[in-house]
Amino acid sequence: MQLEAMGDQGALARFEHEQDALAWAEGLRQQRPPWLIDVVSAYATVAVFHDPEQLRVGELLRQLATVEPASLPEQFGPLHEIPCCYALGPDLERVARYTGLPLDEVVRRHSSIDYTVYAIGFCPGFPYLGYLPSELCGVPRLESPRLRVEPGSVGLTGRQTGIYPEARPGGWNLIGRTPLQLVDVVTNYFPLRVGDRVRFRPIDEAEFHHLLGRRIR
Repeated sequence: MQLEAMGDQGALARFEHEQDALAWAEGLRQQRPPWLIDVVSAYATVAVFHDPEQLRVGELLRQLATVEPASLPEQFGPLHEIPCCYALGPDLERVARYTGLPLDEVVRRHSSIDYTVYAIGFCPGFPYLGYLPSELCGVPRLESPRLRVEPGSVGLTGRQTGIYPEARPGGWNLIGRTPLQLVDVVTNYFPLRVGDRVRFRPIDEAEFHHLLGRRIR
């Protein structure tokens, strides 16, 4: 682990692997020191924000160096099943051409594994999910980003997949769409958190419209 100060109100911890970052962040949360304000994980890094009135950054770094990682099970975090209508993915054929896979095989492989939420960002509630099956990795972003991506759109690029919770511009390859509501800023509804797991369940357009607007259970 490498530690560095972030101004006078926090520090950044860097790890070699994402699972190490998740375990260390959970260990710090379980310790619950009185000076702790927030812990924000993103891939192999963890940002720690503290109350500078209680201790200075130098002491913060010394205390963080003693934090013991939590012992996490192999499948850490709740599993969320996300229905996805792949028929509504405008870039599904593009991904199939790039990977050399039939359309149904792209769908099968994308929905065949559990993904980990490694970060939340870009817009409120956008989950960065990793990692794609090797056969789906490497698909580049669109040359020209769309000015509007519909809420619930499921996209992929590189080694990652993700879900656009709100209408936004975006350049990822859109291979499907979920009918579920993933974010409600007004009511502070953000069901997906770093460390959670996601599995996509293929559905048809009829089920998509039947489930439209429902929330993650």
